[in-house]
Amino acid sequence: MTSASSVSPVKPRSAIHPLDDFYAWNGRPLLPHEVVPGDSLPEPARSLLVHERDMTRTLEQFHGSALHLRVVSRRQEGDSYWRESVLELDGTNQPVELGAIRIDLSRFPEPWRGKILEEHLPLGGILNASGIQYTSRPTAFLRFQPDAFITCALHFSESMEVYGRQNALRDSAGRILAEIIEILPPPGAKRP
Repeated sequence: MTSASSVSPVKPRSAIHPLDDFYAWNGRPLLPHEVVPGDSLPEPARSLLVHERDMTRTLEQFHGSALHLRVVSRRQEGDSYWRESVLELDGTNQPVELGAIRIDLSRFPEPWRGKILEEHLPLGGILNASGIQYTSRPTAFLRFQPDAFITCALHFSESMEVYGRQNALRDSAGRILAEIIEILPPPGAKRP
């Protein structure tokens, strides 16, 4: 029998995981953030974030356009694949979300694994096309004071609060397919 004092505690994941991994890897100071109740988010952030649907379909319906990826950075270790990317509207390349995602590639058969690594389509679109059964479950709603990285990635210049969520996508057996931070640009922000 092991005593409680000899068991090392499991470090809980940050409320902004896996975005915190990218900040550490890139030597950026951790982004100021606050976990907030979903019903406290202002519109349109509340409608776009407080639900259990995938963000790809939600943002495509809201903006009336298909989306594609602009990858900012990536990392792969075995079947763990991290991607920091911006979802942009087809045609205009307007950024509508900054995402940081860790995907378990072992959960995706070909050709879907290859589609993920092509880095053109958002994961939600790939999942919807694949027929893989999954659930989307937000684990935290977040308010950020954006830093230079976020304002540059989302193409806005004002110092405005932005909102996001931490989300987990799971397969039908409950195994994690992906862990995601999804951050929206502020509505009506002036583009530089």
